[in-house]
Amino acid sequence: MIDGIVTAEGVPAVFAEIGGRRWQAIIDTSFNGELELPERLRSCVNAQFVGRATSLLAANQRIEEDVFIVEFPFDGRVVRAQATFVDGDEILIGTQRLRNYCLHVDFTERSVKIEKVA
Repeated sequence: MIDGIVTAEGVPAVFAEIGGRRWQAIIDTSFNGELELPERLRSCVNAQFVGRATSLLAANQRIEEDVFIVEFPFDGRVVRAQATFVDGDEILIGTQRLRNYCLHVDFTERSVKIEKVA
Protein backbone atom coordinates (compact mmCIF):
# COMPACT_ATOMS: atom_id res chain seq x y z
CA MET A 1 0.00 0.00 0.00
CA ILE A 2 1.13 3.53 -0.76
CA ASP A 3 0.18 6.36 1.60
CA GLY A 4 0.02 9.97 0.52
CA ILE A 5 -1.59 13.32 1.22
CA VAL A 6 -4.07 15.79 -0.14
CA THR A 7 -2.10 19.03 -0.40
CA ALA A 8 -3.32 22.38 0.92
CA GLU A 9 -4.36 23.11 -2.70
CA GLY A 10 -6.58 19.99 -2.71
CA VAL A 11 -4.29 17.85 -4.91
CA PRO A 12 -3.82 14.12 -4.16
CA ALA A 13 -0.12 13.22 -4.04
CA VAL A 14 2.32 10.52 -2.97
CA PHE A 15 6.10 10.63 -2.63
CA ALA A 16 8.92 8.95 -4.56
CA GLU A 17 12.64 8.79 -3.84
CA ILE A 18 14.49 9.48 -7.11
CA GLY A 19 18.08 10.59 -7.60
CA GLY A 20 18.66 10.95 -3.87
CA ARG A 21 15.75 13.35 -3.42
CA ARG A 22 12.19 12.91 -2.15
CA TRP A 23 9.77 14.09 -4.85
CA GLN A 24 6.07 14.81 -4.57
CA ALA A 25 4.15 12.94 -7.28
CA ILE A 26 0.67 14.19 -8.18
CA ILE A 27 -2.07 11.63 -8.79
CA ASP A 28 -3.64 12.98 -12.00
CA THR A 29 -6.88 11.14 -12.79
CA SER A 30 -7.35 13.15 -15.98
CA PHE A 31 -4.01 11.84 -17.34
CA ASN A 32 -4.47 8.41 -18.89
CA GLY A 33 -0.76 7.72 -19.38
CA GLU A 34 1.61 6.25 -16.81
CA LEU A 35 4.12 8.95 -15.89
CA GLU A 36 5.18 12.47 -16.73
CA LEU A 37 8.58 13.33 -15.27
CA PRO A 38 10.79 16.41 -15.03
CA GLU A 39 13.47 16.49 -17.72
CA ARG A 40 16.19 16.66 -15.08
CA LEU A 41 15.23 13.16 -13.83
CA ARG A 42 15.87 11.50 -17.21
CA SER A 43 19.34 10.24 -16.23
CA CYS A 44 18.09 8.99 -12.82
CA VAL A 45 15.46 6.59 -14.20
CA ASN A 46 17.46 4.79 -16.93
CA ALA A 47 15.24 6.23 -19.70
CA GLN A 48 15.15 4.21 -22.93
CA PHE A 49 13.47 5.77 -25.97
CA VAL A 50 10.67 3.60 -27.43
CA GLY A 51 8.92 5.95 -29.87
CA ARG A 52 6.60 8.90 -30.31
CA ALA A 53 2.97 9.26 -29.28
CA THR A 54 0.21 11.78 -29.80
CA SER A 55 -1.50 12.99 -26.62
CA LEU A 56 -4.85 14.75 -26.39
CA LEU A 57 -4.88 17.60 -23.87
CA ALA A 58 -7.61 19.92 -22.64
CA ALA A 59 -9.44 22.04 -25.23
CA ASN A 60 -8.83 19.28 -27.79
CA GLN A 61 -5.14 20.24 -28.10
CA ARG A 62 -2.93 17.48 -29.54
CA ILE A 63 0.80 17.20 -28.95
CA GLU A 64 3.48 14.75 -30.12
CA GLU A 65 5.84 13.51 -27.44
CA ASP A 66 8.81 11.17 -27.13
CA VAL A 67 7.96 8.13 -25.00
CA PHE A 68 10.49 6.28 -22.84
CA ILE A 69 10.58 3.15 -20.72
CA VAL A 70 11.88 4.12 -17.27
CA GLU A 71 12.65 2.49 -13.94
CA PHE A 72 10.40 4.20 -11.39
CA PRO A 73 10.05 3.53 -7.63
CA PHE A 74 6.44 2.57 -6.95
CA ASP A 75 4.77 0.54 -4.19
CA GLY A 76 8.02 -0.49 -2.53
CA ARG A 77 9.78 -1.67 -5.67
CA VAL A 78 11.19 -0.36 -8.93
CA VAL A 79 8.79 -0.84 -11.86
CA ARG A 80 9.24 -0.40 -15.59
CA ALA A 81 6.80 2.21 -16.88
CA GLN A 82 6.19 4.43 -19.88
CA ALA A 83 7.02 8.09 -19.32
CA THR A 84 7.32 11.41 -21.06
CA PHE A 85 9.61 14.22 -19.93
CA VAL A 86 8.76 17.92 -19.54
CA ASP A 87 10.42 21.08 -18.26
CA GLY A 88 9.45 21.82 -14.67
CA ASP A 89 9.51 20.00 -11.33
CA GLU A 90 6.21 18.09 -11.20
CA ILE A 91 5.83 14.35 -11.41
CA LEU A 92 2.43 13.18 -12.63
CA ILE A 93 1.16 9.65 -12.06
CA GLY A 94 -1.62 8.78 -14.49
CA THR A 95 -4.41 6.25 -14.47
CA GLN A 96 -2.52 3.73 -16.62
CA ARG A 97 0.09 3.38 -13.81
CA LEU A 98 -2.80 2.77 -11.36
CA ARG A 99 -4.57 0.15 -13.51
CA ASN A 100 -3.99 -2.65 -10.94
CA TYR A 101 -4.67 -0.47 -7.89
CA CYS A 102 -7.58 0.99 -5.95
CA LEU A 103 -7.22 4.72 -5.24
CA HIS A 104 -8.74 6.16 -2.05
CA VAL A 105 -8.73 9.93 -1.64
CA ASP A 106 -10.21 11.37 1.56
CA PHE A 107 -10.35 15.13 1.18
CA THR A 108 -11.66 15.72 4.72
CA GLU A 109 -8.79 13.75 6.29
CA ARG A 110 -6.35 14.96 3.59
CA SER A 111 -5.14 11.42 2.98
CA VAL A 112 -4.42 9.22 -0.04
CA LYS A 113 -4.13 5.43 -0.09
CA ILE A 114 -3.26 3.35 -3.12
CA GLU A 115 -3.81 -0.40 -2.68
CA LYS A 116 -2.84 -3.17 -5.09
CA VAL A 117 -5.83 -5.24 -6.23
CA ALA A 118 -5.27 -9.00 -6.25
